[in-house]
Amino acid sequence: MLSTIDLAYWLPVIFAGLMVVSMFAYVVLDGYDLGVGILLELETDTKEKDKMIASIGPFWDANETWLVLGVGLLLVAFPLAHGIILTALYLPVALMLLGLILRGVAFDFRVKARAHHQPLWNRLFFVGSLLATVSQGVMLGRYITGFAPGWGAWGFALLVGVSLAAAYALLGAGWLLMKSTGKLQQRAIVWAQGSLWIAILATVLVSVATPWISPRVFALWFSVPNVFLLAPVPLMTAILFAVIGFALPRLAQRQRNGNDNFCWIPFTATVGIVLLSFFGLVFSIFPHLVIDQLTIWQAASSPEALLIMFCGAAIVLPTIIGYTIYSYYVFWGKAGELSYE
Repeated sequence: MLSTIDLAYWLPVIFAGLMVVSMFAYVVLDGYDLGVGILLELETDTKEKDKMIASIGPFWDANETWLVLGVGLLLVAFPLAHGIILTALYLPVALMLLGLILRGVAFDFRVKARAHHQPLWNRLFFVGSLLATVSQGVMLGRYITGFAPGWGAWGFALLVGVSLAAAYALLGAGWLLMKSTGKLQQRAIVWAQGSLWIAILATVLVSVATPWISPRVFALWFSVPNVFLLAPVPLMTAILFAVIGFALPRLAQRQRNGNDNFCWIPFTATVGIVLLSFFGLVFSIFPHLVIDQLTIWQAASSPEALLIMFCGAAIVLPTIIGYTIYSYYVFWGKAGELSYE
């Protein structure tokens, strides 16, 4: 049997790990459908817009479950940090929720609207997607700076917001590349190529700005031996970006010849980049939940409460994973015509 001391140490670590898994799943899964929403405004053909929506139709609502799970874990396992974080992020959280509401309403109304109203709902779907994405990036940027005041900290947060929009657009283009055919698939390659260069530039800027804005991150990443041990992270990120850049024109040529093999490469490589980014973030802040203010042990609920919640999480998390895998299994393959019947 684990002693109370062991539980007090390990349960906060376990719940912090579950939060990381939940937020990573959210960024990847809801990231691509937010990316599709951002790219919707670039398409001019109404039928192609319908195909874009159809590609995310069976998944987009369930993808947001991971956000609810992550915030729920923060609330029940680390209530002190929950209060500090959400209080400091009140405005971007409100804007994110507004964006998600706009998306939900526009998704359902666009297909029922008359022809002259449909462009309005398409535009609202785009606005909601972009607003939710940039708000999430601003939240992340504010979190990394420890909610520091001043224009420099807020400018960094806005930079992270733009960077996240580029990353989501790249994920969305990769998703459409897998789920579509014909004209839309060719358009997805063009969007992926444009998003790729913006994402590369944004990644470089954020990577340079983060240690500049946070002395703690600078000391952690550029001290010896960490600077050598962590060198594979930016190196692998650069390699994955290169893989995407190398693959896209060759996939375009293959698809013009009716060959759809390896269409999954850009999406998978982008997921790899997101995974490396998450590793870098977790390494930079652990064991803090509120940077330079609260560690996971200081913010955690009592071991007894965490143990009870762990039993619930042991049931809920596999259930969410199970139905997520099942839904993607059922609706795998190319997207068909959009139907609300």
